[in-house]
Amino acid sequence: MNKEDLIAKLKVIVKPYTTNTVAYDNLNENTDFINDLNINSANLVDIVLDIEEAFDIVIENADMERMLDVKTAVEIIETKLAAK
Repeated sequence: MNKEDLIAKLKVIVKPYTTNTVAYDNLNENTDFINDLNINSANLVDIVLDIEEAFDIVIENADMERMLDVKTAVEIIETKLAAK
């Protein structure tokens, strides 16, 4: 799965949790979940759980704490998928 596919899949996962439709429509690697998409920390946990389910991976707490933007999320997902 390439980076564009990962971002597209991530975009679908994030959609129910964001209130900023303009930032969502322009989502890219530099999009910040909290500052750009207005996602609160509780919903960020839900997103991580949805990512784990969608990609069949386990994300440790240390990775979860770093997962604040699309670029980091993609890097973590790629690393987990490569380790499978």
